[in-house]
Amino acid sequence: MSIGFTEILFILVILLLLFGSKKIPELAKALAKAGLEFKKAKESFNRETENLTQEKSNLENKKENEST
Repeated sequence: MSIGFTEILFILVILLLLFGSKKIPELAKALAKAGLEFKKAKESFNRETENLTQEKSNLENKKENEST
């Protein structure tokens, strides 16, 4: 399911009617900033998850080596 040109145009017209032409650039800037913050948070979460997984693996390997 994808959004076509007509649907995008319809959404833009509705936004223009709701917010006016002066508010749309501000809204776009805020949306872009929010998207960037979300991307940073997602990358941070992925890094932390990877670090925890690596630490757990290292501890398991250490326990395994100590038992042998």
